[in-house]
Amino acid sequence: MTQTTLQQANEILRGFISNFHLLSEQEIQLIIDNAKLKQYKKGEFLLKEGQVSQNCFFVLEGVIREFHLQDGEEKTTAFYLEQESVNAFSSALDQTPAQQNLIAAEDTWVTVGSQSLELAMCQQIPRLEHIIRKEVEKNTGILQRDFAKFIASSPAQRYQNLLDSKPQLFQRVPQHQIASYLGITPESLSRLRKRLLTQEEK
Repeated sequence: MTQTTLQQANEILRGFISNFHLLSEQEIQLIIDNAKLKQYKKGEFLLKEGQVSQNCFFVLEGVIREFHLQDGEEKTTAFYLEQESVNAFSSALDQTPAQQNLIAAEDTWVTVGSQSLELAMCQQIPRLEHIIRKEVEKNTGILQRDFAKFIASSPAQRYQNLLDSKPQLFQRVPQHQIASYLGITPESLSRLRKRLLTQEEK
């Protein structure tokens, strides 16, 4: 991946915010001027299990992996790609230790949000509160739908769903992490991929 500069990351953010047509150009610029952008290098933690979450993130470029430790083994529970929000809601809301880890799976640019920054921006741009609420509702609905589908799916269906929704992920993270997310061993993932490939060739 080419190295993205802070200026380029700002332009990515501008492109995303510009999709919200309720905002004026001046309001968009105000948000960009106050946004906190940060780059995490591959392998760097955004949040460690046991820490109390103080921030939320929005991926501008890169991949964030969510995992927890079970008997010393990493169990991957989610991958977040470009234009996806990343939060540890229960930890942030209740100010309790996080049950998950968030780590950059590759060099990643994010916006770093906080409750105080959100309140300050909503005071300056009152309509922003409505936009944020709608985005939260949309993202919550997507998460609920995807979780229900995941629980009801077989490993083969989970694999196909991930391939359909995030095909680029298979070239961006190690296969053993994808296998962990699917709830199977790397060997089972390899056999599954070969079987599906054979079926496609018939």
